[in-house]
Amino acid sequence: MKINNKIALLLMLSLSLMIIGCREDSNRQLNQQSVKSHNTANQNAKPVIFILIDSLMDKPLHDAIQEGRAPALQYLLKNGQYFPKVVSSFPTMSVTIDSTLLTGTYADRHHVPGLVWYSGKEKRMIFYGNGAKEALKIDQMQVIMDAIYQLNQVHLNKKTKTIHEELADKGKESASINAIVFRGKTEHALKVPRFLTFSNRVPEQMILTGPKWFSYAALAQLDPKNSWNTLLWKKYGMNDEFSAQDTAYLINQKKLPNVTIAYFPENDNSVHRKGTAQLDGIEKADQALQVVLDAYGSWEQAVKNAIWIVMGDSAQSAVYEDRQLATVEIKSLLNHYRIAKLNQPVSAEDQIVISTNERMAYVYAINANVELSDVVKLLQNEEKLDIIAMKDDENVRVTAGKNGTMFSYRPGGNFTDEYGQSWTLSGEPSLVDIAIKNNRIKYGRYPDVLARLYGAMHSHEGRYVVVTVQPGYELVSESSPTHIGGGAHGSLHEKDSLVPLIISGTNTRPKTLRIVDIKDWVLQMVDG
Repeated sequence: MKINNKIALLLMLSLSLMIIGCREDSNRQLNQQSVKSHNTANQNAKPVIFILIDSLMDKPLHDAIQEGRAPALQYLLKNGQYFPKVVSSFPTMSVTIDSTLLTGTYADRHHVPGLVWYSGKEKRMIFYGNGAKEALKIDQMQVIMDAIYQLNQVHLNKKTKTIHEELADKGKESASINAIVFRGKTEHALKVPRFLTFSNRVPEQMILTGPKWFSYAALAQLDPKNSWNTLLWKKYGMNDEFSAQDTAYLINQKKLPNVTIAYFPENDNSVHRKGTAQLDGIEKADQALQVVLDAYGSWEQAVKNAIWIVMGDSAQSAVYEDRQLATVEIKSLLNHYRIAKLNQPVSAEDQIVISTNERMAYVYAINANVELSDVVKLLQNEEKLDIIAMKDDENVRVTAGKNGTMFSYRPGGNFTDEYGQSWTLSGEPSLVDIAIKNNRIKYGRYPDVLARLYGAMHSHEGRYVVVTVQPGYELVSESSPTHIGGGAHGSLHEKDSLVPLIISGTNTRPKTLRIVDIKDWVLQMVDG
């Protein structure tokens, strides 16, 4: 389960009235924008329509096509290029992946570490949303502020420009539809009802910046008729129909900007609940995609008049059905430390903070007397742990559960990988499943592991260990969600990390098959 479901859950728990209050004001503002706006797209370059389908994977996609349940995806695939193995970011959680997609950087530069992490500056846990049990233990108003405002306006590194910001700098337009990371240069005001602002904990108006065309579930719509998609039982707009309707609206109104990024969230929840083989979520996403293609009058005209990019953000690996077998309790491995509790502020007596992101976790040593090397030794007692990593001066040091060997690396050096990145390596490379021949690095089951792990290890301040688990397992801590018998992600493993990419309407492709290189490619197409 990822942030789109958490936002919907939190809205259902405590903010339905806030959403209803915001809806009318947001509609008014965006409709005024629509009246004043003109399409400034470069007439020599086709507009780019980017559809991000959460947790889309290669095999289920082909299964859905074979069963006739995904005709729109099949059409784009047959009339374009298909790449089944594009490397995601790390952690393989939507907030980090989308930050990588929009900035063209890994977490060491965009500074969004994961769905859940600990801020040493603020001395608190950052939750962009999580499961129901956690939601009942933490400050829900703070979660809403973190997920909508702090993520985009504070935590996302301001020195690293998003695609929306770079397009605006060039005098070009873009749209963000239901995407959770959306920072741009146009101000948007979301008004919060007075009864929620009496304590001054939430501003009367939430001012944020996004692209000129901005749509975000019940908080903001482009199509005035799309409000029916923002009802309670439709997750307040966090659904595929909402995203498709607002995208089609831009096409129908001839206001499609140079780049439109539309997020289809629902497949993710289906995979989490039903498992990695389910096809219902793909079928639903395809039905929504048909609405967008139909806005051109015919699918042939759609491909002729626009560049279509359809991609997953992360994959998921199947979680065993036996809860006792499938879950790894981090707290029990570190139980002789004082571990911060979810429902209490982090105190001076606390020694460890655990931030679990499904199949990965950050373990923070917030007390100066706690040695990271001691934390690593305790974690090594669990054989299900796949990668255990810590920073040591300039190096990242890696080991694993029930393993006494060590691998160490840092950027720059005599070894070069398939992406042209150079590294200095020492120790046992099999820990990260890389092969070395003539100083050339070949990645195995952890694609682009050196750069992705380095990004997470340098994504934010603090002393911490990064932990992942082997396929089939999930990390759990206090009240964190589990997906027994379903699917989960978060790790560096290829089962969490490889996603399909469909490109139609252009013969070009990204420099490498990695999400981190998508931004530059899109900008090149827009520049013509």
